[in-house]
Amino acid sequence: MTTDQEQSAHEQPPSAARPLALVTGVGRTVGIGGGIARRLAASGWDIAFTYWSPYDDRMTWGREPGASEAISRALAEHGASTAAIEADLADPDTPARIFDEAEQRLGRVTALVMCHCESVDSGLLDTTVESFDRHFAVNTRATWLLIREFGRRFAGAPGTGRIISLTSDHTVGNLPYGASKGALDRITLAAAGELAHLGVTANAINPGPIDTGWMSEETREQCIRSTPLGRLGTPQDTAHLVDFLCSREGGWINGQLLMSNGGIA
Repeated sequence: MTTDQEQSAHEQPPSAARPLALVTGVGRTVGIGGGIARRLAASGWDIAFTYWSPYDDRMTWGREPGASEAISRALAEHGASTAAIEADLADPDTPARIFDEAEQRLGRVTALVMCHCESVDSGLLDTTVESFDRHFAVNTRATWLLIREFGRRFAGAPGTGRIISLTSDHTVGNLPYGASKGALDRITLAAAGELAHLGVTANAINPGPIDTGWMSEETREQCIRSTPLGRLGTPQDTAHLVDFLCSREGGWINGQLLMSNGGIA
């Protein structure tokens, strides 16, 4: 958690006219979550977002100092009220706390966009039990608990609520990530039916490989060769689709697993 002084330096108070989106996994300015948060802010949403710096500390790219402050400033430039919430989604008590903090600072959540993940490369033979369990705790269980919390608290007009999760079909050499993301798909799509009485839509997006600092040059070239459009995906590509799904015009799309990957083979 940041201190009150740190929050006041880069967070804005809630506005009356803008709906609130809760975006998880917004830990870096170059990440998909950051791109989605900026796009939604530009489209008129207030933004509560979560990050977990100890995860970045374990990754090759490392922690980005001042990222939450920079992201909050960028959102505020679009008129968004913001709340940055540091959150360990491996803890089953965290989803309820996130909603509590978002509501206290900014109001009721209208859209839940889940970009958080645990992703550590390993295969069938070398994945540890601890790593397997952590992947499912973060990618699968936390998604269920966040959706459950959203469904319990949603009080918006029918047709206004949105649930969107980011998924992946990568499994070879990335077993716990791919398996836990596959389970995430099923949970998200179940919400399209089980929360129908609330008029909430729920969809999963597979953005394909997007280089946010994790790709080797070999991986980058291979992905470009495998994509008919001849380039890598960007966070903005995913953000535009999320923006549409969260709009009034996107309200008829429900219960779908959407590929937004340039047609990669």
